[in-house]
Amino acid sequence: MRFLFTLLFAAVSLHAVSGLAADDPARGKELYASCVACHGDSAQGNPALKAPRLNQLAPVYIVAQLQNFQAGIRGGEGDSDSARQMAAIAATLADEQAMYDTAAYIATLESAPAAPTVEGDVVQGRGYYQQFCAACHGPAAEGNPALHSPRLAGADDWYLLAQLNAFRSGARGTHPQDRTGKQMRAMAGVLPDDQALAAVVAYIGSLPQ
Repeated sequence: MRFLFTLLFAAVSLHAVSGLAADDPARGKELYASCVACHGDSAQGNPALKAPRLNQLAPVYIVAQLQNFQAGIRGGEGDSDSARQMAAIAATLADEQAMYDTAAYIATLESAPAAPTVEGDVVQGRGYYQQFCAACHGPAAEGNPALHSPRLAGADDWYLLAQLNAFRSGARGTHPQDRTGKQMRAMAGVLPDDQALAAVVAYIGSLPQ
């Protein structure tokens, strides 16, 4: 636990000494205006547009993904249409401070949890999750910033299933610089079939949000 706190403190300290100003949610609200059409005014997501919920994610993870989109680690050739659209939107953010401000604003938003859409064997999913997922994402799917592992509890089940399939197919996680993506590809690959994927997602959906 002390090691985890040390890593988190180091990450915060690096942000503090990087020359960036304090995160500004008010400026982030202005920047988020270009995101509302897809992700919603409360960052609740929009399944029809394949735009995921964002308001359950830690700001540090949101920033990391925006950086990946800007760098071409995500949203490149072979990725989904929605990921390529996100890469284009991320490119409009002028600098890293804009990413932090946007993420800080998203952290202030709340919305009701989405209704479940994925059916699966929760008991089976619990076994798979504890064996393959909990070490990085936490026993309650709370995420682990020190491992760059996002919070999964409260995420849209349809999006989790889509991302697991993307990792398995190679549509995500194949970029040479995507270290965590490579790890996720390996973990998604050990799940034996579509039924197992649905079971894991159903189990995550059963956890407190």
